[in-house]
Amino acid sequence: MQTAGMEYLESRLMFGMVPGLESTRRLCEALGNPQEKFKTIHVVGTNGKGSTSYYLAGILQAHGFKTGLYTSPHLVSLRERIRVNDKPIPEADLERLLLAVKNAAERERIEPTFFEVLTLVAFLYYAEQGVDVVSMEAGMGGRLDSTAIACGGIVVLTSVGLEHTEVLGPTEEAILKEKMAVADAGGDVAHKIFIVGGVSDKLKVEAQAFTDARGAACEFPQVRRGVELPNLGRHYVENASLSLAAAERFIARDGRCAYDDALALSALKTRSWAGRMQTLRGLDGGVRIILDGAHNSHAVRRLVETLDEYYPGQRFHCLFGALKDKDVGEMLALMAPHVSHWHVTKTSYPRFRELDDVCAELSKAGGVVESAEELSRGYIDKILSGLHADGNSPLLITGSLYMIGACVEMLKDDFAELAFFRDLVPTTNEHR
Repeated sequence: MQTAGMEYLESRLMFGMVPGLESTRRLCEALGNPQEKFKTIHVVGTNGKGSTSYYLAGILQAHGFKTGLYTSPHLVSLRERIRVNDKPIPEADLERLLLAVKNAAERERIEPTFFEVLTLVAFLYYAEQGVDVVSMEAGMGGRLDSTAIACGGIVVLTSVGLEHTEVLGPTEEAILKEKMAVADAGGDVAHKIFIVGGVSDKLKVEAQAFTDARGAACEFPQVRRGVELPNLGRHYVENASLSLAAAERFIARDGRCAYDDALALSALKTRSWAGRMQTLRGLDGGVRIILDGAHNSHAVRRLVETLDEYYPGQRFHCLFGALKDKDVGEMLALMAPHVSHWHVTKTSYPRFRELDDVCAELSKAGGVVESAEELSRGYIDKILSGLHADGNSPLLITGSLYMIGACVEMLKDDFAELAFFRDLVPTTNEHR
């Protein structure tokens, strides 16, 4: 039976995505401004926000800070989005705080969105838990993202690509400014530090001009050597490098301890960001599955680069599903040289592309469609059984994060790498 709090949250879906800060600001005031009770490092960007936020939280926690982590979307449960020292918000606290936001919204006669409600719940929970700092991933954009209300002294920009152009702007330059402007809602920008990652030289000039105009500092950290991560791929090393730089700046400003680079690097060795170039190993230690939520063309390019590096010349059986608003044709074309057999799938989520649609795209590209079924554990097992008989190469599962989340739920009891999810009950998964 669904709780009153979850019923209220799901009722917010009808409002979709509404960029703007007025509702969040008013509700924060009605709830006692919980966002002012902790420090924040804001992480914005087109891709890489989640892993950067996750790595950063681990580094700060290793240095003794009580650390919050706010990310979206989740893979299995809403509780994943709101964590303190790696532990998800308890169900009872989630329910209680959802109702607290509901009551405040009704008193103020405000209709907040799904994402705004969750952001307010996070603010309340971090304040109650007395966290020192929150590694906070923005939802979409920055300037008008509800998380901006809590923006602290450091902003990390991971990457910039053309996505949500109808809201964020038609060019990469416009999107960069929209994302960096997350700092404008959170006090005096002149005292803030912007740490900028994987962008072109042209965008670096734009970023420097943005910060110069506000009297803020702008840094472009080098990709670090010697970074070891469970997640495969240079792009995760790039994201971890940003996290190291942000942690060092935050700790220097905070002053209660000294930054320890060896400690930070040691912490990163254990930080596996789930569902993103994550390897799942069998009892024999061999890699059986590679999970990667490469949900757009930008992310697929990074996936392909990683396969070239770690599995040169190898072609995979690939389980693939994508949403209707993605450029599936380009995604499939980029992956084609690395795939021998395609296994097409979808979940019951209404935004998924139909099986026939994806199969048609593959046929046009000359791909071999081995099978096409709605996602189930039986479907995954059938593919794995065929692979085992065919040389025991890993199964590549990629595409929509919603599909990756469904796979995690199905596989969590069988792979040690997914143990975090075993006590989590699946809940509504929305990007809003």
